Amino acid sequence: MHSWTSCCPNICDRRRDRRHDVGATQTLGRFAAEYPFDGIPADVLHLSARCLLDYVGISLGGWAEPAVQIACSVAHELGGREDASLLGGGRTSLLHAATVNGIASHVLDFDDTHEPTILHGTGPVMSAALAAGEARGARGVDLLAAHAIGFEVAARVALAVHPEHYDQGFHVTGTAGVFGAAAAAGRLLGLSADQMAHALSTAAAQAAGLREMFGSMSKSLHAGKAAANGLYSALLARGGWISAAEGIEGRRGFWAVLSSRMEPQRATGQLGESWELRRNGLKPYACGVVSHPTIDAMRRIRDSAQLSADEIVDVRATVNPYVLELMGKREPSVGLEGKFSIFHCAAIAYLDGTARTRQFTDDAVRRSDVIELRQKVRAEVDATLPTSAARVEVAARDGRVWKESVTAATGTPDNPMTDDDITEKFLSLVEGRLPPARARETAARCLAAADLGDVRELLSLVAGR
Repeated sequence: MHSWTSCCPNICDRRRDRRHDVGATQTLGRFAAEYPFDGIPADVLHLSARCLLDYVGISLGGWAEPAVQIACSVAHELGGREDASLLGGGRTSLLHAATVNGIASHVLDFDDTHEPTILHGTGPVMSAALAAGEARGARGVDLLAAHAIGFEVAARVALAVHPEHYDQGFHVTGTAGVFGAAAAAGRLLGLSADQMAHALSTAAAQAAGLREMFGSMSKSLHAGKAAANGLYSALLARGGWISAAEGIEGRRGFWAVLSSRMEPQRATGQLGESWELRRNGLKPYACGVVSHPTIDAMRRIRDSAQLSADEIVDVRATVNPYVLELMGKREPSVGLEGKFSIFHCAAIAYLDGTARTRQFTDDAVRRSDVIELRQKVRAEVDATLPTSAARVEVAARDGRVWKESVTAATGTPDNPMTDDDITEKFLSLVEGRLPPARARETAARCLAAADLGDVRELLSLVAGR
């Protein structure tokens, strides 16, 4: 056990002496503020660097999306001190930068996924951390540590109420992401343990996100507002703001109000010993993560069958029940809806051999060949399958059948993308936005962010300052 936990056992294990019990809000606050940098394992810091590279790429790749442009326009209209960089260029206030960058990080549905909770944690956490880090002139290694700590806090808050919280209709990226954003920003702002606990409690009062918004612009707003609200909570706490002592775990706190069941030990057990970033995956495809095993299977069948779509008479995908709940849109009419249609994802993966941003435009979902094949796709559920697995059968007109089973989709922790894979994804996303040489340098700087003397060095490359 690391010395941080061994010197204060009652902080990290609520099963011990109840007379000295400390709640989750205080425990996570102390962890976020005081966990020593040198206690974060090297592999976890590298995972944060990979997340940084992925985050910058998908944010720049989504910058031209209408949702991002609307948010940019509103930020400029509202004005304020220009203390922070917009990743796509220009400057605005800290809170507006966190909002817009957070929206951009999630608008393509191409961002990372914490496999146990379906949390897309880096968007809210990194957007808040970059704004705070730029304001403070933080080192790159401090940014990575803040991300690792913030991600840990967000994931653990989510774990304590998963899956009930999600099943009730809450979008965990917004509702839990705000805690991670507060923790990351608060760490970079130098909050004490008490201040950090107040920041987390204040974040609880601002947690929001509804799954009804999936397929609309407002889904990406969840990430943006989580980033801004978390940053705002940290700034308030730095100024002396006082919040409830048990904002997370109290009788009328976040967990109790927004879930039918809670397991606090999942939030505080082995804190600082096990790291949730190790259970985080990066996306190779720009759509709902639960569709990825089906996409993998369709791409494999495409390569082996060498069959034209016209020859296919039936596609049957057997998937986890969550897939139809999250991605049951039978006939998407716009690109955003296509990201949440298992039928579109299966069809486009076979036709195009990939499922990147170009496969989820309005034009893509309206293509006649896509519509024709999409109508041949059936989806069945099997509750024994994890969300990272799928079975797919493709039947041809001549009676031949191809079958593929995927047990761990590409990009999941059990089948991770390599650093080179993430770099290739980054370069494809920023093509046309960053000159090739600058794009390659930016990718290298992200992966080596621990060596940055000031995060503003990276932001000047990305945003062209």
